[in-house]
Amino acid sequence: MRIRPAAPGELPALQDIERAAGAPFRDLAMPDIADDDPPALDVLERYRRAGHCWVAAETHDDRPVAYLIAEPVDDALHVEQVSVHPRAARRGVGRALLAHAADHAREQGLTALTLTTFADVPWNAPYYARLGFRTLTEPELTPGLRRIRAEEAAHGLDRWPRVCMRAGVPRIGGTRAGAPG
Repeated sequence: MRIRPAAPGELPALQDIERAAGAPFRDLAMPDIADDDPPALDVLERYRRAGHCWVAAETHDDRPVAYLIAEPVDDALHVEQVSVHPRAARRGVGRALLAHAADHAREQGLTALTLTTFADVPWNAPYYARLGFRTLTEPELTPGLRRIRAEEAAHGLDRWPRVCMRAGVPRIGGTRAGAPG
């Protein structure tokens, strides 16, 4: 697997990855999540042009099997979306993308990765907790995270319990953020 910036012509493939990654939500009685539209091409292009859209590509054909989009929010790099195609699941692809994002955050002088996610979905909050993310309490939410949560609530995501999570990115030494230590 190789982590690299997304190419402009790959953005429709990222939408396909998102659709495939969303399908398992149907089994958790979350059909609205399974059927949710992926980010629009112009949204993905905005992240790509900003240098905040990375793909994990197969080494043999360089085709993306996963992607991550992020943006700086307050003092952190906020992971807006990380999606892994089910055929590439359970191979450390998501963890590798998060480690890459943590490296980028550190290079940009940001102190952490943040994300919002479903609290009770096994491949969401419990997974991120295993990677070193911790759930933030309400008083710990930054203004940017509060804005993101309000946008998610307006989109209807609060029908299921959600949390904000944060993982620090080490400045020097230690293990890469997001990787088991």
